[in-house]
Amino acid sequence: MEIKIDKVITEKTPNFHIGILECEVKVYEEKRVNNIVKEFEEQIKKNVDIMDVVNMDIIINARNAYKKYGKDPSRYRLAVESLYRRLSKGNSLYRINNVVDLGNIISIKSRRSVAVLDYNNIVGDILIRLGTINDDFYGIGRGKLNIENIPVYVDDISPFGSPTSDTERTMITEKTTKILLFIISFNGKKDLSDELEYTKALYKKYAKGTEFKTKII
Repeated sequence: MEIKIDKVITEKTPNFHIGILECEVKVYEEKRVNNIVKEFEEQIKKNVDIMDVVNMDIIINARNAYKKYGKDPSRYRLAVESLYRRLSKGNSLYRINNVVDLGNIISIKSRRSVAVLDYNNIVGDILIRLGTINDDFYGIGRGKLNIENIPVYVDDISPFGSPTSDTERTMITEKTTKILLFIISFNGKKDLSDELEYTKALYKKYAKGTEFKTKII
């Protein structure tokens, strides 16, 4: 599988990079993951005011990138901003399964949008490009979304993910055996290597991860 970033994105936002991880996983109930999520919930509820989320380091870089693409980040929020806003209000995160919940942990810790995708439901190579008005995109639990002018992940079938939302076609289910994970950076690749190592350690420990492959583009 080849993964490329369209030059329109790199021209508008030269600091756009993606940390990529592939691995085999097991989907099962893992109470230790729930405990980690609870710790983050409590920390953010206590220490982060909802009014400060939009100006947080790293999140603000992503919001500014959306503006450069011509998208209002307050109307089409990045997934990581939505996570922080929810937690800063004192709400809990939805618990899905160990593989998805680990993605939320990585997103909270890195302050980046993270996509956890079912590798086997992706067809062909992947191009990351800006969405168009003609793209049909149905976010998980959100219905049809206007993804024009935000980065989307596109395979031979259609767009299947973005830093705002992913789609049902590639979402993680109990049948998932292999994942493709994206860590989306709008402020360079300096920390992505460490974040990928953290990700690898989590999936090895809490999802019986094996056959790891990582790279940064």
